[in-house]
Amino acid sequence: MDESLVEERAAIGYLRSPLAIRARCENVLARGLDGKLEHFAIDLARLPAAADVVVEVTRAAYPDLRIPVHGRINHFRAGGLDRVAALRARLATRSLIDRARALVDLVMVSVLLDAGAGDAWRYAEDGRTIARSEGLAVASLHAFIAGTFSKDPHDPLRVDATALMSIDEHRLGEAFQVRPDNPLVGLAGRAALLRGLGHALVTSSWFPGTRPGGLVDSLGAIAQDGGISAAEILGALLDGLGTIWPGRITLGDVNLGDVWEHPAAGGEGASAGLVPFHKLSQWLAYSLFEPLEDAGLRISAPGALTGLPEYRNGGLLLDTGVLVPRDPQLLRATYRVGDAPIVEWRALTVALLDRIADVVRERLGKSAAELPLANILEGGTWAAGRKLAAERRGGKPPITIESDGTVF
Repeated sequence: MDESLVEERAAIGYLRSPLAIRARCENVLARGLDGKLEHFAIDLARLPAAADVVVEVTRAAYPDLRIPVHGRINHFRAGGLDRVAALRARLATRSLIDRARALVDLVMVSVLLDAGAGDAWRYAEDGRTIARSEGLAVASLHAFIAGTFSKDPHDPLRVDATALMSIDEHRLGEAFQVRPDNPLVGLAGRAALLRGLGHALVTSSWFPGTRPGGLVDSLGAIAQDGGISAAEILGALLDGLGTIWPGRITLGDVNLGDVWEHPAAGGEGASAGLVPFHKLSQWLAYSLFEPLEDAGLRISAPGALTGLPEYRNGGLLLDTGVLVPRDPQLLRATYRVGDAPIVEWRALTVALLDRIADVVRERLGKSAAELPLANILEGGTWAAGRKLAAERRGGKPPITIESDGTVF
């Protein structure tokens, strides 16, 4: 095999690992701690105050500290309604493994539709309206129950490649109640992403039966003593779904997905200068923990995955003064996802979330094994970021980003 091809494959494998995400984000943080980043300064003295907000929000939501994993399934319970229990009741006559397949079907589609909804969009359900991520979750759940993603009208509670490949902006908009007075950011991008998922289900061996739920069988086949690591789940998702991401950096004709250039990224060889995040893929991996456990799989090393670099976690750091823009105009401008200030912000968010997690555990008297990062995000940093955004900006992100519906 050509030496350059070997190097490219090794670089792709590395950039798809949680190790690479942490290492490259730590490189950006190290440059920042030396005061040499272009867009942000870092004030670690503010880190304890940020952790205190997280602890306050966590104790309020989970006084017994029984905190779930930061997964999509929690959003299906928005407004105190346990829609998950109702769905499980619908699936009660199925086998354990098939119930898990159905939940993986739902979760995968729902997560891929979970990029920021924008300030104006709302979903109406039985006289209540639900916005933002929870609204998107509930909308996707109702679309799933209605058979929007199924090829078989007699078996609506499933997701099939053929149904996804026929999804267009109009049909998805109807399911999500999109109208001129109820616009959803990135609708076309979301529909394209679902069509891309349909094609990936056909071409990837990770999804037998050409449905997302086939992943249950694939992961079960490689499990050791009934266990599968969080990193293995992420690796399967990045390999199986790598073709669906639009307009990204490629290496050896392989689409790298949520991977971006930054001068402080470091590294060498074919991966030099690149910072991987894989935000939606990691969010999906976290979200699959519960349905995979339903299938009898044990999730090992959940802490291997990183914090999620999105505007709630990143907003927490800005609103508590841990991150300080070098130019105040940064908070008033509009950026694309790959612009240097956004890549820098996201990288610092990943690295600093690990440090906040250490302080939060100390405050709560928990070890890393007792309170993994996946639970701290839920408790947690994401909720604290949302709380501060609501108090300071009516819930809006601290930095405006042009979204195509496939990253944030």
